[in-house]
This record gives sequence, structure tokens and C-alpha cells, in this order.
Amino acid sequence: MTSVPLLECADIAFERDDLPLFQGVSFQLFPSHAVQIAGANGAGKTTLLRILATSLAATSGDILWQGSSVAGRLAAYRGDMLYLGHSAGIKPSLTPRENLAWFFRLFPSSGGDIDDALRRVNLAGFEDTPVHTLSAGQQRRVALARLVLSRARLWLLDEPFTAIDVQGVAGLEQLMADHLAGGGGVLLTSHQRLSLANLRVLQLESYAAVH
Repeated sequence: MTSVPLLECADIAFERDDLPLFQGVSFQLFPSHAVQIAGANGAGKTTLLRILATSLAATSGDILWQGSSVAGRLAAYRGDMLYLGHSAGIKPSLTPRENLAWFFRLFPSSGGDIDDALRRVNLAGFEDTPVHTLSAGQQRRVALARLVLSRARLWLLDEPFTAIDVQGVAGLEQLMADHLAGGGGVLLTSHQRLSLANLRVLQLESYAAVH
């Protein structure tokens, strides 16, 4: 194991309406490792992931990327991080192929073959089908195809197994396993029991629920 974590969460706290949601959240994520954030509904799992994605500011604490505070190197951090939230983040009027071409324009560091990415998430034959005609599970697969194309070392995944079937769960676990094998890191929220190697489960306790 390398001595420098890929990502470090240092004493993160968050308040909502002047009331603490969680406090003192600290952990390290090393290359080729995964951290699964678990906790009851309302504990703040999505909030924590949004803080780590820099779309929400923590009340206190710090995020370190490869040993240095993210605050001083936001561009480098965001360029090496892929965040997939609850929303699929796709345009319904476009096809899967067009949505992923749009992703390429937003993230020039991405690479690979779009049709191959869609095949890997079991969307072969739907490349040119308008997304709004696809099922919820298929729409989620369009979003997950970004994982195949992204070259980011850090994946932040919020409930990535939502709306996908057993076959999709197995395929997504394989994508994560391949990413870890290549030295990447995965941080995810999920109630799903995972069989990934080098997986640590971090239980997030809501401060409001225990006080």
C-alpha cells in the first residue's frame, strides 16, 4: 500500500439550518481500494459525497487529494474525479451515443470507444434510440457507461445500483473491480452488499439522530 492516500477526508462536518447533520468524518482512500459509505436514510451520505465532489461546501474540515488540500488544487482534483449522483445526468432528447459524445466534450480527458462502452453496459442495439424511450434501468446504464470512458482515478458514486437488474449489478461490480485493479479508487454510497476486494465500509452516523 502506498504511504500517501489518493483521497483523505479530514474531520468533515456539515450543518443544515444551523443544526449539525454529521461531524468528525475522517477516512483515507488508497489506490486500488474502495470505501462504501453506509448509514440510515437522512444520515447525510449524499451530502458527504457532494462535499467530496466539491459541489457543496463543508462547514468545517478538509479534503486532501494525494496529500494536499483540494482547496489549493481544485482544477487538478476535479479533472481526476468522476461523480455520478442520484440523477442520471443525461439529456432525454438525445440518444445514448449522443449523450456520451456530449460527455467527451465536457471531459476532454475521457477516452475510448462509445459503442464499446454501451456494449459493456448491455446497451448494444440501443445506441441511436432516444433516451426518453428507454426504461429507467437503461437510462441508468447510459450514465454508467461514463465509467468505461472516464480516465479519472477517483470515482464518487451515489447509489449507483439504483434501477438496474441483477445482470447490471454484476456488470457494475466488474467495472469497479477493473478500475481498482488499475490503481483507481472508488467511494460509493449503497445498501448493496458488495464483493469487491480491498473494500472498507464506513458507517455514517447522523449527529441529529443520536443527540
